[in-house]
Amino acid sequence: MKRKWTPEELEILEEMSEAYIPKQIAYRLRIRGYHRTTLAVHKKLYALGYSARPTLDNYSCNQIAQALSLNPCTVARWVRLGWLKAMRRSARNYLVKSRDLKRFFKNPPQSIKKRIAAIDPQVVRYLVG
Repeated sequence: MKRKWTPEELEILEEMSEAYIPKQIAYRLRIRGYHRTTLAVHKKLYALGYSARPTLDNYSCNQIAQALSLNPCTVARWVRLGWLKAMRRSARNYLVKSRDLKRFFKNPPQSIKKRIAAIDPQVVRYLVG
């Protein structure tokens, strides 16, 4: 059964969309007495045009590579070489924080400085804010 979202729920959703993931939003709604699943929150965020990812979130190597039009292995290599700081999400995947990505773009290793300089600044702004 589908229930309509109340104006109060929508207000809470809009408030939290910038800082929390759908699972956290669903939990916080539940604490306040509203009953919405994580999937319902995710779908509503999408329908309202909000990102399901918080603004200050992490990026995967694939997401960075896609935005920069690079091979994901290249970004993963930067992580393995220690040029780009990241957390290991699983055996094969890394998560890169926005601030670490920003630091990398501001001060890239000498050997790839030209390559980084050739990247569209608008794409870099999109990634790091």
